[in-house]
Amino acid sequence: MGWVAALRERGFRTAYWPLGDEAGDDEVAAYADAAAAADIVIAEVGAWSNPISPDDATRAAAVERSKTQLSLADRIGARCCVNLAGTRSETWDGPHPDNLSADTFALIVDTVRDIVDAVEPQRTFYSLEPMPWSPPDSPDGYLELLRAVDRPRLAVHLDPVNMINSPAKLYDNAGFLRECFAKLGPYVRSCHAKDIRLGDELTVHLSEVRPGLGSLDYHVLLTEVDRLDPDTPILVEHLPSEAEYAAAVAYIRSVAAELGLRT
Repeated sequence: MGWVAALRERGFRTAYWPLGDEAGDDEVAAYADAAAAADIVIAEVGAWSNPISPDDATRAAAVERSKTQLSLADRIGARCCVNLAGTRSETWDGPHPDNLSADTFALIVDTVRDIVDAVEPQRTFYSLEPMPWSPPDSPDGYLELLRAVDRPRLAVHLDPVNMINSPAKLYDNAGFLRECFAKLGPYVRSCHAKDIRLGDELTVHLSEVRPGLGSLDYHVLLTEVDRLDPDTPILVEHLPSEAEYAAAVAYIRSVAAELGLRT
């Protein structure tokens, strides 16, 4: 299969799920079987949507999509199905004053329980990508959410850059990374690899950039990931071209080589 060959050519042992929603059962089974045969870990199946949208129809569709994608992740044995907890914004991932309220937290808890209980996954986990302006937005906030939902098949999708939402966290990002892994490490199923840079214009501008072009301490990040389950994926995202992805991977591998870690 060309997908597996391309992964092997680039030296990857993990991947995003590559098929779209239109894929039929036979094609899904073929890709899942090919990955298993090649010892390729399916890192995550995305359910990207807004399950707590203020619009009832949008919310219902997002919850249903989350259930469908979690079921798919379970069928193919992916490490996790990942979505945002959601937002009360009209945009699917945007900030809103109500996002940090007690009512929104309760709505997230009820919604996640509904999704996980409907599917009852056996081989995978539902997970939430943290965001800078909606729960979970910190290691302690993620722990609070895990405890409140109280479902063993809810796990952590770790994107530390998304939780660096202040200069203080950026300047001590090595300490912040260690805190993330100390508190959330046992629950982590997948990680996103990005970088972050603070601009010098007022008031505060934190920009996502390619790994190696910002301030994130990748020596600490990779050291911490290496302490987790050996199959824990770390995935690059949000880059505009193949060349940018190649540069990001090369940087991460160079840091791993300095640390004597296998990639």
